[in-house]
Order: sequence, then C-alpha cells, then structure tokens
Amino acid sequence: MADEHDWVSEVSPFHAGERDLQARAGRAEKIDFVGRRFIRPFMPEEHRTFFKALPVIAAGAVDPQGRPWASLLFGEPGFVHPVTPTRLRLTPDALAGDPVLAALQPGAGLGLLGLEWATKRRNRVNGRIGAVSDGQLELAVQQSFGNCPRYIPPLSLHRTGQASPTGAASRSSELDAADRALIGAAQSFFVASFAAHGNHETASVDVSHRGGPAGFVAIHGQSLTVPDYAGNNFFNTLGNFLSNPLAGLVFADFQTGDLLWLTGRVRLDWADEAWGRSPTGPQRAWHFETEARIRIPGAMPIRLA
Repeated sequence: MADEHDWVSEVSPFHAGERDLQARAGRAEKIDFVGRRFIRPFMPEEHRTFFKALPVIAAGAVDPQGRPWASLLFGEPGFVHPVTPTRLRLTPDALAGDPVLAALQPGAGLGLLGLEWATKRRNRVNGRIGAVSDGQLELAVQQSFGNCPRYIPPLSLHRTGQASPTGAASRSSELDAADRALIGAAQSFFVASFAAHGNHETASVDVSHRGGPAGFVAIHGQSLTVPDYAGNNFFNTLGNFLSNPLAGLVFADFQTGDLLWLTGRVRLDWADEAWGRSPTGPQRAWHFETEARIRIPGAMPIRLA
C-alpha cells in the first residue's frame, strides 16, 4: 500500500453517473484531480481513530428485494473497530425491525458515514461485508474519504444505554401525520443509494447526510422534495440516482428517540431555473416518492444532552 499521504489513484474513483453530473456542473476536471487523491481504498490513521470514538454511525444497505435503506447504528465507542487500514469490525446494538441490520449478509455492500455532531466532522467508508456472526460483522474497505462539514446542525448528544424501544415497529406504504411532523421538524437526515452496475446483491452502497433549517424537506402527500446545496461536488448520491433512481432515507428525533425509515423512488430536478440562482442556496433538487416506511418509537439509545 502506498504511503497514505502520497496516495494517487491510477483510475478515476467515480462511476459514469457521478462523472456525468460533475461534467454538468462544470467541475469534472477539478473533481477528478481531487478524487484520485482523497478517495482511498484504505482508511488513513486519522479516520481509524475517528471511527473508534463514535457511539453512532449512519449506514446504508440493500435488502433482498433490491430496496435501499439508510439507518443509524449504535454502540459503545469502539463498536466500530478498524482492525487494519482495509478491514473494519462492527458490533452494533441489536434493534429488531431495523431494515439495514436485517440486510447485513456476507458479500453485501455496506456504506458507512461517521459524523461527530458537535464538531461537524464526517468521514465515509464504503465496502463489502465479509463474515457475519453473533452480532458482529467484518467489512472490507473499498473507499474511504472525508466529507464537507456544511449543513450539519451542531448537536450535543449522549448515550442513554442499550436501545429500548417504547413501542412496536409500525409498517405501511404511506406517511401518517406523525411521520410528516417528524420530517417537517428535521434539520437533517441520511440517504442511502447505489448505482445499478449489476444486480443489487453485488451493489456498492453509499450513505450520505442532508441538512438544512427545519422545514427544508418539503412534504406533498407521500412525496418529499429535497433541495440540494453545494457541497464537495463529488455527486456520489445524485450520481447513483442518475444510474438507479432508488433511495432509502432515515429521519431521527433526538428528543424522543424515534426512528423513521423510508424507501422509494427518486426523480432528479436539475434543469428547473428556480434552482442554482444563488451560490449559497439550493443548486438543484430531487423528489422522493415513498413506497414503504417503518417507524419505531424510542428506538435510539442516543438523546440530546
């Protein structure tokens, strides 16, 4: 392995959908230069140290029906343990009903995003699951890179213990009034996506953060509209959407501990002249149509301090 500070990939780390959107934004050459140096097939030391200290990470996976889901995984600091620069061991809390935990099978793709809410630091790891046994899994690292810290609300969170839901999981194909209230108050959520390079069982999965002021996600019946603000211009999520218009979303209420999972289809809104007029405002948008939702009250062992 090359020295982590001198790493330069010989090939582009981006797939066709990502490169297409980078070109549309007029950033293709610059982003190719950056991506070859900062998207590594191993975790640098600072990322390994970072992940070991986290009590919660975002995760994205694809279920046996080919639907992507995003979730939050929890554990005592150290539950994400980098064994080597190219191998992670995870021992998350068990949570019955979590669609991502149910999808974690050997050979499956898994996207992870570590976020330190108080400092807004965030780092990504994408890879493929190896052995799974007794609530523990191994992840072979395929991509590791840092992310833009913008649009992350600076939250102070504390762990309350093991996950102890206050009610059973509810499942349906439609949002209810409580779901809309949670989404409407959210200042952030996580989105999972994957590019359609082959069948979903071998997909490379990605999970990312989206944030803004409360109400930044517009709700229209069963549909959500999400403004897309300027970030690192890698277009990992939107590039996946261009290839495969499926998404999994997870919204968290850090006061009650409720988790709301959604999966559905996406339509990109790139050309509308209403977007992209301000360099500090939304550059584009995407529309999400809910196909399935799961909600578990009090599911998180994390609360606002």
